[in-house]
Formats: sequence, C-alpha cells, structure tokens
Amino acid sequence: MRIAYICGTESWGGLEMNQAKNALWMLQKGHSVFCLGLKDSKFQNYCAEHKITFQVIKKHKKYYDFKAALCLRKLLQSNKIEHLILRDTRDMSVSVSAKFWGKTTFKVHYFMEMQLGVSKKNILHTIRFRLLDSWCCPLNWLKEQVEHKTYMPKNRIVVIPSGLDRGPFIHNIPQEEARKILQLPQNKLIIGLAGRFDQQKGQLLLLHALNKLKNNEISILFLGEPTHNEGEEYHHKMTQFIIENNLQEQVFIRPFRKDIAVFYQAIDVFVMASKAETVGMVTLEALASNTPVIGSNSGGTMELLENGKLGYLFEPENFESLAAEITAFCANQKIWSNSELAESTEKFDHHKVIQQVENHLNSSNS
Repeated sequence: MRIAYICGTESWGGLEMNQAKNALWMLQKGHSVFCLGLKDSKFQNYCAEHKITFQVIKKHKKYYDFKAALCLRKLLQSNKIEHLILRDTRDMSVSVSAKFWGKTTFKVHYFMEMQLGVSKKNILHTIRFRLLDSWCCPLNWLKEQVEHKTYMPKNRIVVIPSGLDRGPFIHNIPQEEARKILQLPQNKLIIGLAGRFDQQKGQLLLLHALNKLKNNEISILFLGEPTHNEGEEYHHKMTQFIIENNLQEQVFIRPFRKDIAVFYQAIDVFVMASKAETVGMVTLEALASNTPVIGSNSGGTMELLENGKLGYLFEPENFESLAAEITAFCANQKIWSNSELAESTEKFDHHKVIQQVENHLNSSNS
C-alpha cells in the first residue's frame, strides 16, 4: 500500500509522536510511506532520523483552506497515494476537501487522539465527518462518544488501540540501578509523574497531596520541563509551592530523557493526574513496566485501569482524594502479581496494533 501521514503542526506531543511512530511501523511492514508536514518541524526531524520519505507542505488554516486542499490533492495524486491518515482535527478539513474535489483516488482515515468536548451534530461537522472513510478510536469509551456526539455512520467507526513498543519497558533494569542513574534516594517510596509542566498534567495537584500526607518517607519525581514560552508560569508556581511548604528534600525534578523506561523503573507508583486524559500513553508505559498506577477517575484512564481492577482511582482535581489513594497504595503495594500489570498491555503491543491498521486499510479497499 501507498500511505501518507499528514501532520500540519510544529508541536511534538503524544499526538505527533503517535503519527510518526505509526508511519515508521508501516514502513517497517514493507509499505510505501510518505509523511507530509511543515519545514523544520520535529515531525520532519523524526522522519529524517528514521529515513521516512518526507514532503514539505505549507501551514494551512483549520477550515476552508481550499487552496491548500488543492495543493494537497495534487501531491497525493502525484505520489499515487491510496490512504491518507490524520490524527489532528486541524488537518481534517484540508484532508477531506482534497478528497472531495474531482475523481477520488485515495481514502481518508481519522485516527482519534483527542476526545470530543461538545456535540458535533451540526450540518458542517456532519458533512466533514461523512467524507471520512473511517474514524478509528483507540478505546471503546471514545467509540461510544463518537456514536453519541456525531452522525458519523456507525459502520465506519472502529476501535484500533494506540500502539506501544513494549520492549524497553518489559526488559528493564533493577530499581536500585535506575535510582542511581537519576540520582534519587534508595530508601524512600517514590511517586512519579511524567509530562510537560502544565495545569492539565496536574503536578501541583500531586504536590498538594504530598503536603497533606506529611510523610517524610514519601518523595515525588517529576519527569518533564515547561513548554517554551508557555509553561514557565506554572513551573514557577510549582517551585514556589515546594519552597513555601519545605518540600525541597522530597521533590525531585528531572528533564525528559529518551530512555524513559528508567523513570518507570525508579519509581514505586505512577500518578496520572490529568483531569480527563483521552488515552494516556504514559499510563500504558507505566503498566508495561509493571509499575502500579494511581489515576483520575475519568477519561481513558478508567478503561486502561479496568475501572480500578488494575490501579487506584481518585476523584479528578481532588488532592484529598489523591492523598487517600496514595495512602491506600502504601498500605498494600503488592496487590498485583509480578507480571499482571505488564500483561494487561499486550493488546497495545505495536506489532499487534499495526497489523490491525494494515487489515483495516486493506478492508477499506474492498
């Protein structure tokens, strides 16, 4: 198959990373893969690093950029593309418009990364959605959301999990070694939270919970950093809270690292503090590392933790509820068997997921 992946943003978050990794995995399966994105973007850098064919497109408007759509259509036709895959809703209008004009030579597939906020049943959304050949949801709760909040034909809505390369997380190093690498104390219970410093990620919520616990034997490890020109104020609030409450000896901050598996191995429990994470790849990474998770009782976290069977759930944005679940974890740290959490992520293994993607694209041709 000849497949194009479009990514019209300069950002480099989970959405863009999933788009890039899926392109690489399909390339490794032997398909002809083309990535379309902005010049000098991190998406382009990833493609260059992994030798994925990349073609530059100009930044387009979110809606009704017909000139960009015509340019996109010509580009897809010249490369004889059979399937166009998008993940960002900002790429949807230009993608379906490119398909709409003239004789259709390719199919458009939307792989959902963000949940729907309000109902999308108005005429403009309905027209746009029905030009999609398929709407792929990573979790069942998102499929139900699409069915209730749109008029997308149900036979075009499918569930295909987000793919995760589980290898680095399953084949990990001892906790003692991981803590040495990250320069952490060996004799403390360490709670981890990974993500950019942002109100949506909940670092301050976890700090409030730690402060309520008043337990010097518990520490926090934050893996992340502020987004340039965006997250500095929130980072300042974090720092100020730590100093004002004398938590300097209990809170450790380390920058992002490529070998993130070291982070999961170093901690005793992972906290997903986001109010309503759509999927939460970090939750999957923690589970694949066999690291227990305390997550907010909303969004995709509930489904990943099987409504509490595979983790602890607290009320969103409630630090007292989070503190209570941390206490519950401390009282019963060995509730799961040695491999039970990791085994729960088998269906997200990227080999299985990319096979589902391949089968889905092939079936859409029939």
